[in-house]
Amino acid sequence: MIVSSLIPCTLPSPVRLGWIGTGVMGSPMCGHLLRAGYALTIFTRTASKAQGVLDQGARWADSPQALLEHADVICSMVGFPNDVRKIYLGTNGLLAHAHPGQVFVDFTTSEPSLAQEIAEAANERQAFALDAPVSGGDVGANRGTLSIMVGGEGSAFEALTPIFQVFGKVVMHHGLAGCGQHAKLCNQITIAGTMIGVCEALVYAHRAGVNGEKLLLSIGQGAAKCWTLENLAPKILQRDFAPGFFVEHFIKDMGIALGEANRMGLLLPGLAVVHKLYQAVQSYGHGRSGTQALLLALEHMSPTHLSSHQAPSLSSSPGV
Repeated sequence: MIVSSLIPCTLPSPVRLGWIGTGVMGSPMCGHLLRAGYALTIFTRTASKAQGVLDQGARWADSPQALLEHADVICSMVGFPNDVRKIYLGTNGLLAHAHPGQVFVDFTTSEPSLAQEIAEAANERQAFALDAPVSGGDVGANRGTLSIMVGGEGSAFEALTPIFQVFGKVVMHHGLAGCGQHAKLCNQITIAGTMIGVCEALVYAHRAGVNGEKLLLSIGQGAAKCWTLENLAPKILQRDFAPGFFVEHFIKDMGIALGEANRMGLLLPGLAVVHKLYQAVQSYGHGRSGTQALLLALEHMSPTHLSSHQAPSLSSSPGV
């Protein structure tokens, strides 16, 4: 466990920002920072994905290491723990060349132990590292209403709070390094449960002849009300499986949560079932679809199977 640094984190004014990863979530988060007036230098493995952010006024860096000379705070939003490890802890990783006082913020949902390892390496360079995974999907990223769960040095959290508030509606410090990741894993455990409930309800409604759109109006304001029902159920009704959050990334998150639970001697049977169902969705070729594609696994399991290209819109069921 990381011991809190004796040196408080202070940032220059104006602060220069660096950013790695401009995907579904990273691009709109960068856009909010640019509109707020921050100087932003970016790097991404696929340069074409960064064009929209560059068009808004960001500068381009040729490598993650180049960001070190142009940023006081460097943020990352990538896909998997291996990507995070390479960026921060690789032979030519950021922390091998970090300057004293620099702050590193990883918004990726990753492993708590990796967040602790990164914080330790930053501490050795007299720098700071925060794990700050977010929740809210592409909708929250575009609206600037993300929930940000932060672990790491308290003074670094306080120094970066104004930056977090540019695209975050709820910004919470959960403790030392790794605690932000633990909080996000709790979020993913909760989402897994609500997602299976929503998808099963819609499959049931369709088979029972209940109109899906009317159903959402009925249960969407009652005790069943939740983010998944409000934002993803309408997409399911239209068989829109475009990603706001990739299936393959959710499988990764659930796998991390199950591994952490096993380490702590916990059994999470509900999460284990949903994890297996999502692995089935991936095996059907939908790893890059949105998490609402869980519906496809349920359809494959139904006694009278309807494939994704045969099944009608769930909203077409007659009203009763």
